[in-house]
Amino acid sequence: MSNASSDSIGSGTKTSKVSKDHKKPTAAALKGAIQLGIGYAVGNRSSKPDRDVLMQDFSVVESVFLPSEGSNMTPAHHFPDFRLKTYAPLAFRYFRELFGIKPDDYLYSICNEPLIELTNPGASSSWFYLTSDDEFIIKTVQHKEAEFLQKLLPGYYMNLNQNPRTLLPKFYGLYCIQLAGVTLRVVVMNNVLPRAMKMHYKYDLKGSSYKRRASRKERNKSSPTFKDLDFQEMHEGLHFDLDTYNCLMKTLQRDCRVLESFKIMDYSLLLGIHILDRKPLNRGNRGDSRKGQKVLYSTALESIQGNVKDPEPVADDDTLGGIPARHKDENLLIFLGIIDILQSYRFIKKVEHSWKALVHDGDKVSVHRPGFYADRFLKFMGSTVFKKIHPLRGASSKRKKNSLYAAKSVSQEFLSPQKDEKAEKRAQSMDNLDGNAVYSSSQKPDLLPRTTVSFECAPNDEEDIDNSEYRRASSSTIALDDPLPSLSRSQSESEMDVYLPHKISPRRPSWS
Repeated sequence: MSNASSDSIGSGTKTSKVSKDHKKPTAAALKGAIQLGIGYAVGNRSSKPDRDVLMQDFSVVESVFLPSEGSNMTPAHHFPDFRLKTYAPLAFRYFRELFGIKPDDYLYSICNEPLIELTNPGASSSWFYLTSDDEFIIKTVQHKEAEFLQKLLPGYYMNLNQNPRTLLPKFYGLYCIQLAGVTLRVVVMNNVLPRAMKMHYKYDLKGSSYKRRASRKERNKSSPTFKDLDFQEMHEGLHFDLDTYNCLMKTLQRDCRVLESFKIMDYSLLLGIHILDRKPLNRGNRGDSRKGQKVLYSTALESIQGNVKDPEPVADDDTLGGIPARHKDENLLIFLGIIDILQSYRFIKKVEHSWKALVHDGDKVSVHRPGFYADRFLKFMGSTVFKKIHPLRGASSKRKKNSLYAAKSVSQEFLSPQKDEKAEKRAQSMDNLDGNAVYSSSQKPDLLPRTTVSFECAPNDEEDIDNSEYRRASSSTIALDDPLPSLSRSQSESEMDVYLPHKISPRRPSWS
């Protein structure tokens, strides 16, 4: 590691005054001290009997000095002498057990191989280290952030008990290393973006617009991290099926309300997009480690599936727990998580918001009061970033058409008996008349009804009424033993012009 990197790391930590005889520790020494200190703290806690977490356990700080030559309680090492502080060790052990992390697996992930240094795209001076198996992120935090996290632990404990499936950061340990005059505070968290999966796009989204565009320097990186305005220009939204969208937004709403209750704002949604159609999956060394996944609820898909009863991990070697989505004609895998939650709305943040509001729209700046920030964050995610696929839209219209056809068929079935009855009446009149022939007393028509057929005619007061219209207005009652065949449209129209007698006798037809 170059001296420039060492100086940068030192600038991201709280550095006490160092005498001229001491040199700043190298980056390798700092990473080695972090691994050795965490290994000692976890091993020491595992040797003690287990018990329930009490309220005072959240404020406990254990301190131990680790000289390079070793002692009765500490191992020898080739780093400079350093002091280790472990915050709330019993509470963090409970958190690790809640996510199914065994002490041996935790130590193996952190201490087995050297940590991988990552670049920081954010505005903070924090540095990130990744474990070789891609499971954990170690982030340097400032003194106020570490202090705030420790105060946050009781509420964090309660939230995890209620719902371990969350997109909030999952904290597994908080430590402080004092080495050669440098104070380094680190927190161990879950890794949101698996290194084995190539992220074609990465975004840091807050829901605000003021200075929310990636810089030119960031854009020139091989794997840049874009921001809110970049997302609106490069994507039209990520589309999920209805169930996935509802689970995702429900999880975000629940998490934002928790952060609002803690008066936390200025957090971000870290979003990674892998396009399945471009290249085959690059599993790297993650494929073998994922077969024995160490952490429960650590993937994006597990974090939003609140109704899954099986506690076993659902990630596999192909998707690594990504959430399936679509953008236009592309199939995607989405990886996401809420980050940077250790910013409370303190006095300095209130002053920052007031100052920015003087030169810009106060509702569009990043720093804002927690309630407004949460509402703006959820609105941006639910309407701009994440969208629903409506596969049933055509089916719903088809159902409407089918229901319309069904209504028409029912109405036709209702009206058909009336049409048949009219056709039977007309057919009966034709059979009775049989053209212009008059039946004699010895001859009877074959279809002559046995009962009396009565035609009640309207009075002939208005002689100018057309006969056909008059017959349509008349009412008739026919009682037949045998059903009559239905007539065609042409026949029924021709029969409308036939003049019907006023009264027909059942024995001898006669004209009135």
